[in-house]
Amino acid sequence: MTDTPSPAVGEKAPTFSLPGTGGQTVALDDHAGKAVVLYFYPKDDTPGCTREAVEFSGAIGDFDAAGAVVIGVSKDPAKKHDKFAVKHDLKVLLASDESSDVCERYGVWVEKSMYGRKYMGIERSTFLIGKDGHIVQAWRGVKVPGHVDEVLSAVRAL
Repeated sequence: MTDTPSPAVGEKAPTFSLPGTGGQTVALDDHAGKAVVLYFYPKDDTPGCTREAVEFSGAIGDFDAAGAVVIGVSKDPAKKHDKFAVKHDLKVLLASDESSDVCERYGVWVEKSMYGRKYMGIERSTFLIGKDGHIVQAWRGVKVPGHVDEVLSAVRAL
């Protein structure tokens, strides 16, 4: 399990700069003055992660209108993110945290268990970062159905 706790609501969001889709760099500081929806997901092209990315992408116009950018982070390499984005026509920014450094700083790199086997992985989590760079809201252990609508409501309430 990670020794780093999640940043708490009200705390400054840990900054990052990661390789992203299309060869771009995805950096939190590049979005200063905007709300940022930062979601962490376990793996590209798996059913839950695909559904989450597709649902965030489907609402991207609403997030834009509300003044928020949406960034998805997993440990998958940027090239895999590129294929994932093209395959599902994703509109969100995807960033690659292969070293799990950012995952650890956000406290989402955790010990998981499946069929009695323990392993390290990303806990599906979303952080809403306000225009001032502080955490406004955090969702841990996210279940995908209804999540995007809940996050969009929180963004609109800012």
